[in-house]
Amino acid sequence: MCVLFFSLTPMWAQKKTVYSIPLIGSDAPSFVAESTQGKVSFPGDYGNKWKILVSHPRDFTPVCSSEILELAQKQDDFDKLGVKLFVLSTDTLYQHRTWVSTLDTLKYKGRNPVAINFPLIDDNRMLISRQYGMIHDETSTTRNVRGVFIVDPKNKIRAIFFYPMEIGRNLDEIERTVIALQTADKNHVLIPANWNPGEDVFVPYTDKKTEKEAGIYYIAPFMIAREMK
Repeated sequence: MCVLFFSLTPMWAQKKTVYSIPLIGSDAPSFVAESTQGKVSFPGDYGNKWKILVSHPRDFTPVCSSEILELAQKQDDFDKLGVKLFVLSTDTLYQHRTWVSTLDTLKYKGRNPVAINFPLIDDNRMLISRQYGMIHDETSTTRNVRGVFIVDPKNKIRAIFFYPMEIGRNLDEIERTVIALQTADKNHVLIPANWNPGEDVFVPYTDKKTEKEAGIYYIAPFMIAREMK
């Protein structure tokens, strides 16, 4: 007698795709996409720059609009830091263009309108969002959470932030993080908690030469500081 055994598990349940978030220190995943500033090839076309890739849940929503307007106010600051800004969502390019044309005319917090000069990327197929782990299915299967990836000139991911849909980002903290990373790289130092640009930093070690340098002082044997002023 022939006995047949059948699995009660549906076939589709066995093929669930798992998406991961790129880790700090890894290469930034590359993509080519259309944007409000034309075709974007990320990060390869901007390899000698610092880059920030930002995702938002949806165009024409209040919190997202406030973030884009605040980011526009910081364009000059990021430009001075050598940073290129990129924004994406799962909305279409047409929606992005319509939204930007409206935001360009708005007065927010009593400030004059500022033209948005960074690209908003069309990711309506959700390929980039999935590639960067910006869609968290427990929250939404079609809309991004508020992700931030800071990428250095070597196209390595150096910092990652995730914020929930209902909470706007602190863009001052994102700018501070870029300055801290650049300070650490340039001076081979470590950055303390709550550090602000110009404040003292830590050195990872000292030797006979560095011990005699001006501005080096000991808080504890394991906390050696350096003046930055």
